[in-house]
Amino acid sequence: MFELGWIEIALIGVIALVVLGPERLPKAARFTGLWVRKARAQWFAVKAELEREIAADGLKAGLEAEARVLREAAADLRKTSAELREDFEAPPAAVPPPAGFEAPPAAAPPAAAPPERPGP
Repeated sequence: MFELGWIEIALIGVIALVVLGPERLPKAARFTGLWVRKARAQWFAVKAELEREIAADGLKAGLEAEARVLREAAADLRKTSAELREDFEAPPAAVPPPAGFEAPPAAAPPAAAPPERPGP
């Protein structure tokens, strides 16, 4: 804001001493000090309240962004789950053999085993 050096403070003190006199100067100084303290305390209270509100707004924005990300992830999971469920519940599709593939010849049924001869 503005700064007061020692020379300015001393000049204000001398002027106050001349204007108020030595009897009323201490009382006026206490009164001025009281109001300066009250004003400073009020300023710090307002400053702290603004900082809390700014921090709360920042946290709120962060939480809303995280909630949006979570909603998008949940929607993706639901979509993937539905696709997997459809794939699992659908009947298997007939897969045609690749081009140039020939099926092996059918195997002949196994020959009947010769009858066993009774032993000696």
